[in-house]
Amino acid sequence: MNHAESYINELLQRNRATLADAVKNTINDIVPQYIENFSYREHVVSLLMGNVQSGKTSHMFGLIAAAADQGFNIFVLLTTDNTLLQEQTFKRALADLDTFCVCGENDYIRFQANALRKPVLLVLKKNVHVLQQWKNNFSSTNFCAGNPLFIVDDEADAASPNTKVNQKDVSAINRTLNAIKKTSSSSIYLQVTGTPQSLLLQTKIAGWKPQFIYYFEPGKGYLGGDFFFSDEKCPHVIPTDNDEGKELLQDDEFPENGLKQALLMHLVSSAHLFLNGSQVSNFVVHPSVKVSEHQKFANKIGEYLNELNLSIDEDCTIETLHQTYDNLKTTKPDIAPFDDIYSYIKETLEKDQINVLVINSKASYDENARYETGLNIVVGGNSLGRGITFPMLQTIYYCRVAKNPQADTMWQHSRMFGYDRDPGLVRVFMPPLLIKRFSEINKTNNSIINQINKAKNADDIKMYYPKTLRPTRKNVIDNSHLNMLVGGVSYFPFYPTNDDISQIDNILSAFSENDGYSVNLQLIYQIIQMIDSEKGDWNKKSYLSFLKSYISEDPSRQGVLIVRRGRDIAKGTGTLLSPNDRALVSRITDKVSLTLYKVTGTKGWDGKEIWIPNIKFPDGLVFYDVN
Repeated sequence: MNHAESYINELLQRNRATLADAVKNTINDIVPQYIENFSYREHVVSLLMGNVQSGKTSHMFGLIAAAADQGFNIFVLLTTDNTLLQEQTFKRALADLDTFCVCGENDYIRFQANALRKPVLLVLKKNVHVLQQWKNNFSSTNFCAGNPLFIVDDEADAASPNTKVNQKDVSAINRTLNAIKKTSSSSIYLQVTGTPQSLLLQTKIAGWKPQFIYYFEPGKGYLGGDFFFSDEKCPHVIPTDNDEGKELLQDDEFPENGLKQALLMHLVSSAHLFLNGSQVSNFVVHPSVKVSEHQKFANKIGEYLNELNLSIDEDCTIETLHQTYDNLKTTKPDIAPFDDIYSYIKETLEKDQINVLVINSKASYDENARYETGLNIVVGGNSLGRGITFPMLQTIYYCRVAKNPQADTMWQHSRMFGYDRDPGLVRVFMPPLLIKRFSEINKTNNSIINQINKAKNADDIKMYYPKTLRPTRKNVIDNSHLNMLVGGVSYFPFYPTNDDISQIDNILSAFSENDGYSVNLQLIYQIIQMIDSEKGDWNKKSYLSFLKSYISEDPSRQGVLIVRRGRDIAKGTGTLLSPNDRALVSRITDKVSLTLYKVTGTKGWDGKEIWIPNIKFPDGLVFYDVN
């Protein structure tokens, strides 16, 4: 039996047939095209994208096993610099990849003694000291240089990109990762993430832009962005006050608020789950990046629990619990009877069986690991992000409002996404501002996924976000290669050229002069393709890229086309738009608008008629592109 078959059988033995099929699809799509054809003389960078908490680890393990069947025998699996996550991944690899020699960070003797008798998998944190040590270890062996490395960088957008690119320098981790690749004559570097923004915005010359990209669909039962943050109002997402996170810690009383409501939701939903045989139910509270506030929130939750325990027999408490129960029943009609729920909550409070855990950089691994069983409330910040999986995470309270929000960071905080949730009982509490931001991120994520499914390489994938939201952190994008198109601004060439004016005439023959036609963006795309500039002041490539990404989200998306003919305007005039047309275009705020003036050509145009474009993208959006 080969390595891939062994791993697939392992999944089947655990009754994970759907996941096994999905992993096989990923293997069958990637291995023949990219791994079987590997040249053994180059360093290839690639990207595997999956939704947050959609089973990326299983797909990584499947590809590692399949690559071992193709002759690769040295694998490095990188995690973020998080001891909890590294331990979690290491233990899972030991359990799942039983045909491999799985090594941790301190297993150099084991690695060397194995001497490639089995394919070896190293599970390492992206810590500069750990990476440097293993770079030295690879260099000191007599079998690494002549064998290709297969490096899998889980959460590759975290820590791996060069954070000093705008200082004309290289950050330590990025430099060390590059050095590790060079300990071998060839390598495949597989970036893995659910948030590829920073990776897609890398330049080719940096050496980290993926050369091929693959997206795998989440399996059946996955709750993701479209479940929680589609355009329609979701009953599972409950708005809280925008300033509640700050006000909670300043109030010594026990007023009604979103945190208390979330706590009651968690108790009621947990009671149902435990009454039906569950061993665990988790509630994550993500209030702030500040470690100092985590314990304060934990203390506040403890106070709420004490208050509830003291008043559990009072009519007002019973009524409040019943209201919470009724809310959950709207999405979970078969929820256990209220009397059973109430009795379970009362007994649990009396026996003090609710665990309030704080997870942050100051908490130990043993303390962190206690959420695998029991009724838990977990409070933390950044440590609740990338890679950490909470089983049966049913309730989330998220009130962290960043001053300069980044799409990839926010999306990684989406711990509510995943499989092992009861969809009828899951609830997310967050301020309306954050609900809006998550919805906006979800739209662009869907656009990126649609583009990946059609793209030939990373150059074909573009993204856009509202002005108030950056795609990723500034320090990993090379500003000298970054192009940004800002919505609400008119773009036009001073010195336009038409590839074939007769073709443009033919396309526009159906349009007369009025206040604008609603047209499919595909038509605007075709017109822009036929217009250029003598002086390079018309960024056609970026305009087309934006339109392509916008269309990928919705192929039927509409724009506005405004056509004017017979204009006697001098060359180099500027926007060309008349006051009336300028006012007309300014009123179009939520769509792409393209205004086309056909000038007579008598004033500096060599006596030739020519079409001059003026394009404006939707207000409030910024489109990002890297050349």
